[in-house]
Order: sequence, then C-alpha cells, then structure tokens
Amino acid sequence: MPIRSFPRLRLARAACGLLLMACAALAMAQREAFSEARFQALQAEGALVLVDVHADWCPTCAMQQTVIAAYAAARPQVRLHHLIVDFDADKRWVTHFRAPRQSTLILFRGTEQLWFSVAETREAEIFAAIDKAVAAAP
Repeated sequence: MPIRSFPRLRLARAACGLLLMACAALAMAQREAFSEARFQALQAEGALVLVDVHADWCPTCAMQQTVIAAYAAARPQVRLHHLIVDFDADKRWVTHFRAPRQSTLILFRGTEQLWFSVAETREAEIFAAIDKAVAAAP
C-alpha cells in the first residue's frame, strides 16, 4: 500500500467514528423524562413504549442505556419511545410500575404490558423483547 493512502485511511476511520457517535447521540436523543401525561398520550396512540426505571449512579442502568442506544441505531425504522423514570426522584412511578429496583425495564404497546425485566443487560435478550413487540404490532 502506498504511503500516501495512510492519511485517507485515518480520515475514513475518523469519519466512521463520527458517524457512530452521531448515531448513538441520535438514539440517546429519543430518550424522554417520564411524565404521566406523555405516557398516557403514547398509550392512547397504541405506541411502543419502553419505561426505564433508571438511576444515574447505577452501572447496570448504564449498560442498559448502551444496549437501548444500539437497538435504536441498528433499527432506526422502529418507533420506540424510551421514557426514563428517575429511580431516586420519581418514587410514585417506581411504585406504580412495581419496579423492585433501578434497572427495571417495562415494555408497553398501548396499555398492554408486553415485557418486564430487572437488571437485564444482554443485548440479545433486550433486542428480542423489542423485536417481538414490533412483530406483534397490529
């Protein structure tokens, strides 16, 4: 390989890295703080909603965020609403969703609960649960 091509290779790698970061940022931008009004509106629409009982200090929650962002990047056509319930500040909703602890994920289609998981970080499991909900959509 000619020496001249190395700068192009570095440039291509940098561009790929920026693209991956942009995809991750876009996926993370789809996160919303939980609100009762927003949740009810999404339920009324029959939307696919992932309620995420999350704590900023939780390493399991951080791993889940990475997997959920990867899902959004891998399947941009899926309209998944990701609502964050703050485990420390939103105790009413933690209790409402019967979350035994932070890192609880609950998937809804409209008012129907489709999946409930605590501390799941395996990409294959989270992807499969969301994919199953998408496939079952009317």
